[in-house]
Amino acid sequence: MLPSPVPADPGWDEDLTWLDRDPEREEWLARAREHDEPPGEDEAYEEYAPLSAEELAEIEEAAADELLAVKAATTGRRGPGQPGSARAFPGESSSRAAGFGPGMPLDVLPGCAQLAVAADAAAQDGFAGVSEAELVGVLCAWDRVAAHAHARKLAVVAELAGRNPGTLDAEFTADQIAYALGESRARADSLIGMAQTLPGRLPGTAAALEDGMISRYKAEIIARATALLEDDEARAAEAGVLDRAARLTPGALRAATTRAVMQAAPEKARERRETAAKDARVERWIQDTGNAALMGCELPPDEVLAADEQITARAKELRKAGLEGDMDQLRARAYLDLLLGRDSRPGPGQDSTPGVVPAGFAGRVTLTVPLVTLAGLADRPGELASLGPVDPWLARDLAAAAAASPKTTWCLTVTDSQGHAVAHGCARPEAKKHGKHAGPGPPGEVGFSFTPAGRDGPPGGYGTWRLQTPGTGPDLIITVDSLTTDPCDHRFEAQGHDPGVKLRHLSQVRHATCTSPICRRPAAQCDVEHNTAYEAGGRTCLCNTGPKCRHDHRLKQHPKWHVDQLPDGSFRWTTPAGRAYDTEPTRYPI
Repeated sequence: MLPSPVPADPGWDEDLTWLDRDPEREEWLARAREHDEPPGEDEAYEEYAPLSAEELAEIEEAAADELLAVKAATTGRRGPGQPGSARAFPGESSSRAAGFGPGMPLDVLPGCAQLAVAADAAAQDGFAGVSEAELVGVLCAWDRVAAHAHARKLAVVAELAGRNPGTLDAEFTADQIAYALGESRARADSLIGMAQTLPGRLPGTAAALEDGMISRYKAEIIARATALLEDDEARAAEAGVLDRAARLTPGALRAATTRAVMQAAPEKARERRETAAKDARVERWIQDTGNAALMGCELPPDEVLAADEQITARAKELRKAGLEGDMDQLRARAYLDLLLGRDSRPGPGQDSTPGVVPAGFAGRVTLTVPLVTLAGLADRPGELASLGPVDPWLARDLAAAAAASPKTTWCLTVTDSQGHAVAHGCARPEAKKHGKHAGPGPPGEVGFSFTPAGRDGPPGGYGTWRLQTPGTGPDLIITVDSLTTDPCDHRFEAQGHDPGVKLRHLSQVRHATCTSPICRRPAAQCDVEHNTAYEAGGRTCLCNTGPKCRHDHRLKQHPKWHVDQLPDGSFRWTTPAGRAYDTEPTRYPI
Protein backbone atom coordinates (compact mmCIF):
# COMPACT_ATOMS: atom_id res chain seq x y z
CA MET A 1 0.00 0.00 0.00
CA LEU A 2 1.31 3.40 -0.87
CA PRO A 3 2.30 5.47 2.18
CA SER A 4 -0.09 8.30 1.32
CA PRO A 5 -3.38 8.65 -0.57
CA VAL A 6 -3.26 9.09 -4.31
CA PRO A 7 -5.48 11.20 -6.52
CA ALA A 8 -8.64 9.57 -7.79
CA ASP A 9 -7.71 10.53 -11.36
CA PRO A 10 -4.23 9.37 -12.47
CA GLY A 11 -4.42 11.44 -15.64
CA TRP A 12 -2.98 10.13 -18.89
CA ASP A 13 0.15 8.57 -17.42
CA GLU A 14 0.52 5.00 -18.63
CA ASP A 15 2.13 4.13 -15.30
CA LEU A 16 -0.84 2.98 -13.23
CA THR A 17 1.16 1.96 -10.16
CA TRP A 18 -1.44 3.73 -8.02
CA LEU A 19 -3.71 0.78 -8.81
CA ASP A 20 -1.11 -1.70 -7.59
CA ARG A 21 -2.73 -3.06 -4.46
CA ASP A 22 -1.84 -6.74 -4.74
CA PRO A 23 -1.90 -8.26 -1.18
CA GLU A 24 1.02 -10.54 -2.06
CA ARG A 25 3.03 -7.47 -3.11
CA GLU A 26 2.06 -5.80 0.16
CA GLU A 27 3.34 -8.80 2.05
CA TRP A 28 6.59 -8.66 0.05
CA LEU A 29 6.97 -4.92 0.65
CA ALA A 30 6.39 -5.42 4.37
CA ARG A 31 9.14 -8.02 4.49
CA ALA A 32 11.46 -5.78 2.49
CA ARG A 33 11.10 -3.07 5.13
CA GLU A 34 12.15 -5.40 7.93
CA HIS A 35 15.75 -5.46 9.14
CA ASP A 36 17.73 -8.49 10.29
CA GLU A 37 18.82 -8.76 13.89
CA PRO A 38 22.37 -7.44 14.42
CA PRO A 39 24.99 -10.15 14.95
CA GLY A 40 25.68 -11.17 18.51
CA GLU A 41 28.96 -10.63 20.28
CA ASP A 42 30.03 -14.18 19.49
CA GLU A 43 29.25 -13.77 15.80
CA ALA A 44 31.58 -12.30 13.22
CA TYR A 45 31.13 -11.45 9.59
CA GLU A 46 33.08 -13.72 7.27
CA GLU A 47 35.81 -11.75 5.59
CA TYR A 48 36.64 -12.11 1.93
CA ALA A 49 39.94 -11.26 0.34
CA PRO A 50 39.49 -8.25 -1.95
CA LEU A 51 39.74 -8.84 -5.68
CA SER A 52 43.04 -8.00 -7.22
CA ALA A 53 43.23 -5.67 -10.20
CA GLU A 54 44.12 -8.68 -12.37
CA GLU A 55 41.08 -10.69 -11.23
CA LEU A 56 38.75 -7.75 -11.80
CA ALA A 57 40.27 -7.20 -15.26
CA GLU A 58 39.60 -10.85 -16.15
CA ILE A 59 35.91 -10.43 -15.28
CA GLU A 60 35.68 -7.24 -17.32
CA GLU A 61 37.41 -8.91 -20.28
CA ALA A 62 34.97 -11.80 -20.13
CA ALA A 63 32.13 -9.28 -20.25
CA ALA A 64 33.54 -7.20 -23.10
CA ASP A 65 31.81 -9.23 -25.80
CA GLU A 66 28.48 -8.11 -24.36
CA LEU A 67 29.18 -4.66 -25.77
CA LEU A 68 28.53 -6.05 -29.23
CA ALA A 69 24.90 -6.54 -28.31
CA VAL A 70 24.45 -2.93 -27.29
CA LYS A 71 22.54 -0.93 -29.89
CA ALA A 72 22.18 2.78 -30.26
CA ALA A 73 18.44 2.37 -29.62
CA THR A 74 19.17 1.53 -25.99
CA THR A 75 20.37 5.03 -25.19
CA GLY A 76 18.58 6.49 -22.21
CA ARG A 77 16.43 3.44 -21.46
CA ARG A 78 15.62 2.47 -17.91
CA GLY A 79 15.80 -0.76 -15.93
CA PRO A 80 18.25 -3.58 -15.28
CA GLY A 81 20.31 -4.44 -18.30
CA GLN A 82 19.55 -1.10 -19.96
CA PRO A 83 22.80 0.93 -20.13
CA GLY A 84 22.59 4.67 -19.97
CA SER A 85 24.69 5.06 -23.11
CA ALA A 86 25.66 3.00 -26.13
CA ARG A 87 29.16 4.51 -26.05
CA ALA A 88 32.09 3.25 -24.03
CA PHE A 89 34.51 5.67 -22.34
CA PRO A 90 37.76 3.71 -21.83
CA GLY A 91 40.45 5.23 -19.70
CA GLU A 92 38.30 8.01 -18.26
CA SER A 93 37.98 6.51 -14.77
CA SER A 94 40.43 4.70 -12.50
CA SER A 95 37.98 3.67 -9.74
CA ARG A 96 37.25 0.06 -8.86
CA ALA A 97 33.81 0.60 -10.40
CA ALA A 98 35.12 1.88 -13.73
CA GLY A 99 33.78 -1.20 -15.48
CA PHE A 100 30.25 -0.21 -14.44
CA GLY A 101 30.36 3.16 -16.21
CA PRO A 102 27.94 3.94 -19.06
CA GLY A 103 28.40 1.43 -21.86
CA MET A 104 31.32 -0.33 -20.16
CA PRO A 105 31.50 -4.17 -20.07
CA LEU A 106 30.08 -4.64 -16.57
CA ASP A 107 27.28 -2.20 -17.34
CA VAL A 108 25.82 -4.68 -19.82
CA LEU A 109 26.95 -8.04 -18.43
CA PRO A 110 23.91 -10.28 -17.77
CA GLY A 111 23.21 -11.33 -14.21
CA CYS A 112 25.62 -14.01 -13.02
CA ALA A 113 27.84 -14.93 -10.10
CA GLN A 114 30.81 -13.13 -11.66
CA LEU A 115 28.83 -9.90 -11.87
CA ALA A 116 28.03 -10.20 -8.14
CA VAL A 117 31.73 -10.61 -7.35
CA ALA A 118 32.62 -7.54 -9.40
CA ALA A 119 29.83 -5.44 -7.88
CA ASP A 120 30.93 -6.47 -4.41
CA ALA A 121 34.51 -5.46 -5.22
CA ALA A 122 33.33 -2.00 -6.27
CA ALA A 123 32.35 -1.25 -2.67
CA GLN A 124 35.55 -2.44 -1.00
CA ASP A 125 36.85 1.11 -0.52
CA GLY A 126 33.48 2.55 0.41
CA PHE A 127 32.92 3.69 -3.19
CA ALA A 128 35.82 6.13 -2.90
CA GLY A 129 36.40 7.81 -6.24
CA VAL A 130 33.33 6.19 -7.82
CA SER A 131 31.28 8.56 -9.97
CA GLU A 132 27.48 8.76 -9.82
CA ALA A 133 27.25 7.21 -13.28
CA GLU A 134 29.29 4.25 -12.05
CA LEU A 135 27.19 3.99 -8.90
CA VAL A 136 24.06 3.70 -11.04
CA GLY A 137 25.82 0.97 -13.00
CA VAL A 138 26.60 -0.93 -9.78
CA LEU A 139 22.99 -0.48 -8.66
CA CYS A 140 21.67 -1.95 -11.92
CA ALA A 141 24.21 -4.77 -11.67
CA TRP A 142 22.89 -5.84 -8.27
CA ASP A 143 19.37 -5.71 -9.70
CA ARG A 144 20.41 -8.08 -12.49
CA VAL A 145 22.16 -10.34 -9.99
CA ALA A 146 19.00 -10.48 -7.83
CA ALA A 147 16.88 -11.47 -10.84
CA HIS A 148 19.44 -14.08 -11.88
CA ALA A 149 19.50 -15.51 -8.36
CA HIS A 150 15.70 -15.77 -8.37
CA ALA A 151 15.81 -17.68 -11.65
CA ARG A 152 18.28 -20.12 -10.09
CA LYS A 153 16.02 -20.35 -7.04
CA LEU A 154 13.08 -21.29 -9.29
CA ALA A 155 15.19 -24.05 -10.83
CA VAL A 156 15.70 -25.57 -7.38
CA VAL A 157 11.99 -25.25 -6.61
CA ALA A 158 11.13 -27.02 -9.87
CA GLU A 159 13.49 -29.87 -9.02
CA LEU A 160 12.06 -30.21 -5.52
CA ALA A 161 8.48 -30.23 -6.83
CA GLY A 162 9.45 -32.78 -9.49
CA ARG A 163 10.61 -35.20 -6.80
CA ASN A 164 7.14 -35.21 -5.20
CA PRO A 165 4.79 -36.10 -8.06
CA GLY A 166 2.12 -37.86 -5.96
CA THR A 167 -1.14 -36.01 -5.35
CA LEU A 168 -0.72 -35.55 -1.60
CA ASP A 169 3.05 -35.12 -1.81
CA ALA A 170 2.64 -32.41 -4.44
CA GLU A 171 -0.02 -30.66 -2.34
CA PHE A 172 2.24 -30.48 0.69
CA THR A 173 5.45 -29.59 -1.18
CA ALA A 174 4.42 -25.95 -0.88
CA ASP A 175 4.39 -26.33 2.91
CA GLN A 176 7.92 -27.70 2.92
CA ILE A 177 9.13 -24.76 0.82
CA ALA A 178 7.20 -22.26 2.95
CA TYR A 179 8.69 -23.67 6.16
CA ALA A 180 12.22 -23.42 4.78
CA LEU A 181 11.85 -19.87 3.46
CA GLY A 182 9.60 -18.46 6.18
CA GLU A 183 7.01 -17.64 3.51
CA SER A 184 3.25 -18.02 3.34
CA ARG A 185 1.77 -21.12 1.75
CA ALA A 186 0.27 -18.95 -1.00
CA ARG A 187 3.68 -17.50 -1.81
CA ALA A 188 5.22 -20.99 -1.91
CA ASP A 189 2.43 -22.16 -4.25
CA SER A 190 3.20 -19.20 -6.48
CA LEU A 191 6.89 -20.11 -6.57
CA ILE A 192 6.07 -23.67 -7.60
CA GLY A 193 3.72 -22.45 -10.31
CA MET A 194 6.34 -20.10 -11.70
CA ALA A 195 9.08 -22.73 -11.50
CA GLN A 196 7.05 -25.37 -13.31
CA THR A 197 5.50 -23.26 -16.06
CA LEU A 198 7.87 -20.39 -16.84
CA PRO A 199 10.67 -22.18 -18.77
CA GLY A 200 8.42 -24.05 -21.20
CA ARG A 201 5.47 -21.70 -21.41
CA LEU A 202 7.17 -18.29 -21.40
CA PRO A 203 10.75 -18.97 -22.51
CA GLY A 204 11.45 -15.33 -23.33
CA THR A 205 10.41 -14.21 -19.85
CA ALA A 206 12.44 -17.04 -18.29
CA ALA A 207 15.56 -16.04 -20.25
CA ALA A 208 15.09 -12.33 -19.45
CA LEU A 209 14.78 -13.15 -15.75
CA GLU A 210 17.89 -15.31 -15.75
CA ASP A 211 19.89 -12.63 -17.54
CA GLY A 212 18.57 -10.00 -15.16
CA MET A 213 16.83 -8.00 -17.89
CA ILE A 214 13.56 -8.07 -15.92
CA SER A 215 12.96 -8.39 -12.19
CA ARG A 216 11.18 -11.20 -10.36
CA TYR A 217 8.12 -9.03 -9.89
CA LYS A 218 7.88 -8.17 -13.58
CA ALA A 219 8.21 -11.83 -14.54
CA GLU A 220 5.33 -12.62 -12.19
CA ILE A 221 3.20 -9.86 -13.75
CA ILE A 222 3.61 -11.45 -17.19
CA ALA A 223 3.02 -14.97 -15.87
CA ARG A 224 -0.15 -14.05 -13.96
CA ALA A 225 -1.63 -12.08 -16.84
CA THR A 226 -1.15 -14.99 -19.26
CA ALA A 227 -2.17 -17.78 -16.88
CA LEU A 228 -5.41 -18.73 -18.67
CA LEU A 229 -3.97 -18.63 -22.19
CA GLU A 230 -2.82 -21.56 -24.28
CA ASP A 231 0.95 -21.83 -24.58
CA ASP A 232 1.07 -20.31 -28.07
CA GLU A 233 -1.26 -17.48 -27.02
CA ALA A 234 0.87 -16.82 -23.93
CA ARG A 235 4.02 -16.59 -26.04
CA ALA A 236 2.28 -14.21 -28.45
CA ALA A 237 1.28 -11.91 -25.59
CA GLU A 238 4.78 -12.19 -24.13
CA ALA A 239 6.31 -11.12 -27.43
CA GLY A 240 4.16 -8.02 -27.39
CA VAL A 241 5.71 -6.64 -24.19
CA LEU A 242 9.08 -8.27 -23.63
CA ASP A 243 11.05 -5.86 -25.78
CA ARG A 244 10.23 -2.98 -23.43
CA ALA A 245 9.49 -4.79 -20.16
CA ALA A 246 12.83 -3.74 -18.63
CA ARG A 247 12.15 -0.02 -18.92
CA LEU A 248 8.45 -0.07 -18.02
CA THR A 249 7.41 0.42 -14.42
CA PRO A 250 5.41 -2.48 -12.94
CA GLY A 251 2.13 -0.62 -13.34
CA ALA A 252 2.86 0.24 -16.96
CA LEU A 253 3.96 -3.35 -17.66
CA ARG A 254 0.75 -4.67 -16.12
CA ALA A 255 -1.32 -2.43 -18.38
CA ALA A 256 0.74 -3.36 -21.46
CA THR A 257 0.54 -7.08 -20.71
CA THR A 258 -3.20 -6.94 -20.12
CA ARG A 259 -3.57 -5.17 -23.46
CA ALA A 260 -1.38 -7.80 -25.18
CA VAL A 261 -3.48 -10.61 -23.67
CA MET A 262 -6.66 -9.02 -24.95
CA GLN A 263 -5.15 -8.76 -28.41
CA ALA A 264 -3.81 -12.33 -28.43
CA ALA A 265 -6.92 -14.01 -27.01
CA PRO A 266 -9.86 -11.68 -26.35
CA GLU A 267 -12.16 -14.52 -25.27
CA LYS A 268 -9.60 -15.74 -22.74
CA ALA A 269 -9.24 -12.19 -21.43
CA ARG A 270 -12.96 -12.10 -20.76
CA GLU A 271 -12.75 -15.54 -19.11
CA ARG A 272 -9.93 -14.28 -16.89
CA ARG A 273 -12.00 -11.30 -15.77
CA GLU A 274 -15.12 -13.39 -15.12
CA THR A 275 -13.17 -16.07 -13.27
CA ALA A 276 -11.46 -13.50 -11.06
CA ALA A 277 -14.83 -11.88 -10.29
CA LYS A 278 -15.76 -15.06 -8.42
CA ASP A 279 -13.00 -14.18 -5.98
CA ALA A 280 -14.58 -10.83 -5.08
CA ARG A 281 -13.81 -9.98 -1.47
CA VAL A 282 -13.13 -7.23 1.03
CA GLU A 283 -9.83 -7.32 2.88
CA ARG A 284 -8.62 -5.49 5.95
CA TRP A 285 -5.18 -5.18 7.50
CA ILE A 286 -3.15 -3.03 9.84
CA GLN A 287 -0.69 -0.62 8.26
CA ASP A 288 2.82 0.21 9.40
CA THR A 289 1.60 3.50 10.85
CA GLY A 290 -0.85 1.77 13.21
CA ASN A 291 -3.88 2.79 11.13
CA ALA A 292 -5.93 0.25 9.22
CA ALA A 293 -6.83 -0.35 5.58
CA LEU A 294 -10.00 -1.68 3.98
CA MET A 295 -9.99 -2.76 0.35
CA GLY A 296 -12.43 -4.36 -2.07
CA CYS A 297 -10.90 -6.73 -4.62
CA GLU A 298 -12.11 -8.11 -7.97
CA LEU A 299 -15.15 -5.83 -8.08
CA PRO A 300 -17.11 -4.89 -11.23
CA PRO A 301 -15.29 -1.94 -12.85
CA ASP A 302 -18.46 0.01 -13.62
CA GLU A 303 -19.70 -0.26 -10.05
CA VAL A 304 -16.29 0.75 -8.71
CA LEU A 305 -16.35 3.87 -10.85
CA ALA A 306 -19.90 4.67 -9.70
CA ALA A 307 -18.93 4.12 -6.04
CA ASP A 308 -15.86 6.30 -6.49
CA GLU A 309 -18.03 9.11 -7.84
CA GLN A 310 -20.32 8.82 -4.82
CA ILE A 311 -17.36 9.02 -2.47
CA THR A 312 -16.10 12.13 -4.25
CA ALA A 313 -19.56 13.72 -4.16
CA ARG A 314 -19.93 13.05 -0.44
CA ALA A 315 -16.42 14.42 0.17
CA LYS A 316 -17.36 17.65 -1.57
CA GLU A 317 -20.43 17.90 0.68
CA LEU A 318 -18.21 17.49 3.74
CA ARG A 319 -15.86 20.18 2.49
CA LYS A 320 -18.76 22.53 1.76
CA ALA A 321 -20.08 21.91 5.28
CA GLY A 322 -16.76 23.05 6.74
CA LEU A 323 -15.09 19.76 7.67
CA GLU A 324 -11.32 20.26 7.71
CA GLY A 325 -8.90 18.28 5.59
CA ASP A 326 -7.68 17.97 2.03
CA MET A 327 -9.65 16.09 -0.59
CA ASP A 328 -7.90 12.78 0.09
CA GLN A 329 -8.78 12.99 3.79
CA LEU A 330 -12.34 14.00 3.03
CA ARG A 331 -12.75 11.12 0.58
CA ALA A 332 -11.55 8.70 3.25
CA ARG A 333 -14.06 10.15 5.75
CA ALA A 334 -16.83 10.02 3.12
CA TYR A 335 -15.96 6.38 2.40
CA LEU A 336 -16.42 5.43 6.05
CA ASP A 337 -19.55 7.55 6.40
CA LEU A 338 -21.17 5.73 3.50
CA LEU A 339 -20.23 2.32 4.90
CA LEU A 340 -21.28 3.05 8.48
CA GLY A 341 -24.35 5.12 7.72
CA ARG A 342 -22.86 8.13 9.52
CA ASP A 343 -22.74 11.82 8.77
CA SER A 344 -19.54 13.63 9.71
CA ARG A 345 -20.72 17.07 8.65
CA PRO A 346 -20.25 19.49 11.57
CA GLY A 347 -23.36 21.03 12.99
CA PRO A 348 -26.13 20.55 15.54
CA GLY A 349 -27.80 17.18 15.74
CA GLN A 350 -24.79 15.19 14.56
CA ASP A 351 -24.07 12.31 16.90
CA SER A 352 -20.66 11.24 15.61
CA THR A 353 -17.27 12.84 15.54
CA PRO A 354 -14.46 11.59 13.28
CA GLY A 355 -11.74 9.89 15.25
CA VAL A 356 -13.89 9.06 18.30
CA VAL A 357 -14.34 5.34 18.86
CA PRO A 358 -18.08 4.53 19.05
CA ALA A 359 -19.32 2.52 22.00
CA GLY A 360 -19.48 -1.18 21.24
CA PHE A 361 -17.18 -0.63 18.25
CA ALA A 362 -16.98 -4.33 17.40
CA GLY A 363 -19.11 -7.38 17.97
CA ARG A 364 -16.55 -10.20 17.77
CA VAL A 365 -13.08 -8.67 17.90
CA THR A 366 -10.42 -9.60 20.44
CA LEU A 367 -8.49 -6.64 21.86
CA THR A 368 -5.41 -7.49 23.91
CA VAL A 369 -3.97 -4.71 26.08
CA PRO A 370 -1.30 -4.87 28.82
CA LEU A 371 -2.88 -4.19 32.21
CA VAL A 372 -0.32 -1.47 32.96
CA THR A 373 -1.47 0.32 29.81
CA LEU A 374 -5.13 0.16 30.83
CA ALA A 375 -4.29 1.42 34.30
CA GLY A 376 -2.24 4.30 32.88
CA LEU A 377 0.97 3.04 34.50
CA ALA A 378 2.85 2.56 31.22
CA ASP A 379 2.49 3.12 27.50
CA ARG A 380 2.82 -0.31 25.96
CA PRO A 381 1.09 -1.27 22.70
CA GLY A 382 -1.96 -3.49 22.47
CA GLU A 383 -3.16 -5.72 19.67
CA LEU A 384 -6.36 -6.21 17.69
CA ALA A 385 -6.91 -9.78 16.53
CA SER A 386 -6.86 -10.17 12.73
CA LEU A 387 -5.44 -6.65 12.37
CA GLY A 388 -2.30 -6.23 14.43
CA PRO A 389 -0.60 -3.89 16.92
CA VAL A 390 -2.29 -0.68 18.11
CA ASP A 391 -0.57 2.12 19.98
CA PRO A 392 -1.25 2.58 23.72
CA TRP A 393 -3.55 5.58 23.33
CA LEU A 394 -5.73 3.88 20.74
CA ALA A 395 -5.70 0.70 22.84
CA ARG A 396 -7.07 2.63 25.84
CA ASP A 397 -9.71 4.33 23.68
CA LEU A 398 -10.82 0.98 22.27
CA ALA A 399 -10.92 -0.62 25.71
CA ALA A 400 -13.00 2.24 27.10
CA ALA A 401 -15.39 1.95 24.17
CA ALA A 402 -15.66 -1.80 24.74
CA ALA A 403 -16.42 -1.20 28.43
CA ALA A 404 -19.49 0.80 27.39
CA SER A 405 -21.08 -2.30 25.90
CA PRO A 406 -22.69 -4.82 28.31
CA LYS A 407 -21.96 -7.58 25.79
CA THR A 408 -18.18 -7.21 26.14
CA THR A 409 -16.43 -10.12 27.84
CA TRP A 410 -13.14 -9.75 29.70
CA CYS A 411 -10.27 -12.19 30.22
CA LEU A 412 -6.89 -11.92 31.93
CA THR A 413 -3.79 -13.66 30.57
CA VAL A 414 -0.60 -13.82 32.63
CA THR A 415 2.57 -14.01 30.52
CA ASP A 416 6.20 -14.77 31.09
CA SER A 417 8.97 -12.36 30.13
CA GLN A 418 8.68 -13.45 26.48
CA GLY A 419 4.94 -12.84 26.28
CA HIS A 420 3.95 -16.51 26.34
CA ALA A 421 0.73 -17.25 28.23
CA VAL A 422 1.38 -19.06 31.53
CA ALA A 423 -2.01 -18.51 33.20
CA HIS A 424 -5.48 -17.35 32.24
CA GLY A 425 -8.80 -16.45 33.76
CA CYS A 426 -12.19 -15.33 32.46
CA ALA A 427 -14.15 -12.59 34.25
CA ARG A 428 -17.58 -12.97 35.81
CA PRO A 429 -19.71 -10.24 37.45
CA GLU A 430 -19.21 -9.88 41.18
CA ALA A 431 -22.09 -10.92 43.37
CA LYS A 432 -24.94 -8.37 43.45
CA LYS A 433 -24.56 -7.76 47.19
CA HIS A 434 -21.52 -5.66 46.43
CA GLY A 435 -23.60 -3.36 44.23
CA LYS A 436 -22.24 -1.30 41.38
CA HIS A 437 -19.01 0.60 41.50
CA ALA A 438 -18.95 4.34 41.27
CA GLY A 439 -17.53 4.61 37.78
CA PRO A 440 -14.16 5.88 36.64
CA GLY A 441 -13.84 8.67 39.17
CA PRO A 442 -12.91 12.35 38.69
CA PRO A 443 -12.01 13.68 35.24
CA GLY A 444 -8.52 12.63 34.20
CA GLU A 445 -8.51 9.54 36.45
CA VAL A 446 -7.95 6.22 34.69
CA GLY A 447 -11.10 4.11 34.65
CA PHE A 448 -9.48 0.68 34.99
CA SER A 449 -8.12 -0.88 38.17
CA PHE A 450 -7.01 -4.38 39.15
CA THR A 451 -6.83 -5.45 42.80
CA PRO A 452 -6.79 -8.69 44.84
CA ALA A 453 -10.27 -10.01 45.55
CA GLY A 454 -9.31 -11.38 48.96
CA ARG A 455 -9.86 -15.02 48.09
CA ASP A 456 -7.43 -17.76 47.10
CA GLY A 457 -7.62 -19.14 43.60
CA PRO A 458 -7.31 -22.76 42.55
CA PRO A 459 -4.25 -24.80 43.66
CA GLY A 460 -1.29 -23.98 41.48
CA GLY A 461 -3.05 -20.92 40.11
CA TYR A 462 -2.52 -17.20 40.51
CA GLY A 463 -5.34 -16.27 42.85
CA THR A 464 -8.60 -14.35 42.43
CA TRP A 465 -8.71 -10.71 41.36
CA ARG A 466 -11.18 -7.86 40.93
CA LEU A 467 -11.23 -5.87 37.69
CA GLN A 468 -12.95 -2.47 37.66
CA THR A 469 -13.84 -1.03 34.25
CA PRO A 470 -15.15 2.41 33.29
CA GLY A 471 -18.88 2.90 33.65
CA THR A 472 -21.44 1.89 36.26
CA GLY A 473 -21.53 -1.87 35.72
CA PRO A 474 -20.55 -4.37 38.43
CA ASP A 475 -16.95 -5.14 39.23
CA LEU A 476 -15.60 -8.29 37.62
CA ILE A 477 -14.05 -11.26 39.43
CA ILE A 478 -11.29 -13.23 37.68
CA THR A 479 -9.97 -16.56 38.93
CA VAL A 480 -6.63 -17.29 37.25
CA ASP A 481 -5.63 -20.87 36.32
CA SER A 482 -2.15 -22.04 35.38
CA LEU A 483 -1.53 -23.12 31.78
CA THR A 484 1.68 -24.99 32.59
CA THR A 485 2.06 -28.41 30.99
CA ASP A 486 5.65 -29.02 32.09
CA PRO A 487 4.58 -31.18 33.83
CA CYS A 488 0.83 -31.23 33.15
CA ASP A 489 -1.59 -31.98 35.99
CA HIS A 490 -4.40 -32.69 33.47
CA ARG A 491 -6.86 -30.55 35.43
CA PHE A 492 -8.67 -29.54 32.23
CA GLU A 493 -8.72 -32.98 30.63
CA ALA A 494 -11.96 -34.08 28.95
CA GLN A 495 -13.01 -37.69 29.27
CA GLY A 496 -14.07 -38.10 25.66
CA HIS A 497 -12.74 -37.10 22.27
CA ASP A 498 -14.19 -33.60 22.17
CA PRO A 499 -12.72 -30.91 24.42
CA GLY A 500 -14.88 -29.00 26.85
CA VAL A 501 -15.56 -25.30 26.43
CA LYS A 502 -12.83 -24.31 28.90
CA LEU A 503 -10.17 -26.61 27.43
CA ARG A 504 -10.93 -25.34 23.94
CA HIS A 505 -10.69 -21.74 25.15
CA LEU A 506 -7.39 -22.27 26.99
CA SER A 507 -5.91 -24.06 23.99
CA GLN A 508 -6.84 -21.05 21.84
CA VAL A 509 -5.32 -18.69 24.42
CA ARG A 510 -1.98 -20.48 24.36
CA HIS A 511 -1.97 -20.60 20.56
CA ALA A 512 -4.08 -17.80 19.11
CA THR A 513 -3.48 -19.11 15.58
CA CYS A 514 -2.92 -22.47 13.88
CA THR A 515 0.20 -24.17 15.26
CA SER A 516 1.77 -24.56 11.82
CA PRO A 517 5.01 -22.58 11.44
CA ILE A 518 3.51 -20.57 8.57
CA CYS A 519 -0.26 -20.45 9.12
CA ARG A 520 -2.00 -17.45 10.70
CA ARG A 521 -5.58 -18.73 10.66
CA PRO A 522 -7.26 -17.73 13.96
CA ALA A 523 -7.46 -20.61 16.43
CA ALA A 524 -11.22 -20.12 16.75
CA GLN A 525 -11.50 -21.18 13.10
CA CYS A 526 -9.28 -24.27 13.56
CA ASP A 527 -9.76 -27.86 14.68
CA VAL A 528 -8.69 -28.75 18.22
CA GLU A 529 -6.40 -31.58 17.14
CA HIS A 530 -4.94 -34.39 19.23
CA ASN A 531 -1.18 -34.62 18.73
CA THR A 532 -1.25 -38.28 19.75
CA ALA A 533 -4.49 -39.57 18.27
CA TYR A 534 -7.32 -40.11 20.74
CA GLU A 535 -7.86 -43.57 19.23
CA ALA A 536 -4.22 -44.37 20.04
CA GLY A 537 -4.59 -43.41 23.69
CA GLY A 538 -3.90 -39.70 23.43
CA ARG A 539 -5.42 -37.48 26.11
CA THR A 540 -7.94 -34.76 25.37
CA CYS A 541 -5.88 -32.37 27.44
CA LEU A 542 -3.90 -29.16 27.11
CA CYS A 543 -0.70 -31.22 26.93
CA ASN A 544 -1.90 -33.14 23.85
CA THR A 545 -4.05 -30.72 21.88
CA GLY A 546 -3.59 -27.59 19.84
CA PRO A 547 -5.37 -25.68 17.10
CA LYS A 548 -4.70 -26.72 13.51
CA CYS A 549 -6.49 -25.49 10.43
CA ARG A 550 -8.04 -28.22 8.30
CA HIS A 551 -5.15 -28.12 5.81
CA ASP A 552 -2.50 -28.57 8.51
CA HIS A 553 -4.63 -31.16 10.30
CA ARG A 554 -4.47 -33.23 7.09
CA LEU A 555 -0.79 -32.48 6.57
CA LYS A 556 0.05 -33.70 10.08
CA GLN A 557 -1.57 -37.05 9.29
CA HIS A 558 0.57 -37.57 6.16
CA PRO A 559 3.01 -40.46 6.78
CA LYS A 560 6.01 -38.44 5.57
CA TRP A 561 5.37 -35.61 8.03
CA HIS A 562 5.77 -35.74 11.80
CA VAL A 563 4.63 -33.36 14.55
CA ASP A 564 5.69 -33.39 18.22
CA GLN A 565 4.03 -31.38 20.98
CA LEU A 566 6.71 -30.32 23.45
CA PRO A 567 6.13 -29.82 27.21
CA ASP A 568 6.49 -26.03 26.95
CA GLY A 569 3.58 -25.85 24.51
CA SER A 570 5.72 -25.61 21.37
CA PHE A 571 5.10 -27.79 18.33
CA ARG A 572 7.92 -29.31 16.29
CA TRP A 573 7.08 -30.00 12.65
CA THR A 574 9.46 -32.35 10.79
CA THR A 575 9.21 -32.32 6.99
CA PRO A 576 9.86 -35.18 4.54
CA ALA A 577 13.34 -33.70 4.00
CA GLY A 578 14.10 -34.30 7.69
CA ARG A 579 14.23 -30.61 8.61
CA ALA A 580 12.48 -29.58 11.83
CA TYR A 581 10.71 -26.27 12.51
CA ASP A 582 9.33 -25.19 15.90
CA THR A 583 6.21 -23.13 16.54
CA GLU A 584 6.25 -21.39 19.90
CA PRO A 585 3.09 -20.37 21.78
CA THR A 586 1.65 -16.99 20.90
CA ARG A 587 3.56 -13.96 22.17
CA TYR A 588 1.21 -11.42 23.71
CA PRO A 589 1.91 -7.74 24.38
CA ILE A 590 3.77 -7.36 27.70
